[in-house]
Amino acid sequence: MEINILKEEKNELEVQLDNQTIAEIVRVYLNEDSDVELGVWRKEHYSKPVVLKVVTKGKTAKKALHDAISKVQKDLDKYAEEFNKAK
Repeated sequence: MEINILKEEKNELEVQLDNQTIAEIVRVYLNEDSDVELGVWRKEHYSKPVVLKVVTKGKTAKKALHDAISKVQKDLDKYAEEFNKAK
């Protein structure tokens, strides 16, 4: 998956993603972070990539995005482990 940074400031970040499902999952995890003021995505047209926007207070937007992705990975690993135990 390719991620392009469109705008990078200390407390604001906009990244372009090619997968709407990933953008939605990351958005949910971003909004669970108390340092994130805004975690949203938009898609101007169905043929265009998704733009994920993060606005923070207290930590950098890039750190908030990194933290959210790390939590997603951790949870997916946990779910995979539980699934393998259920076999």
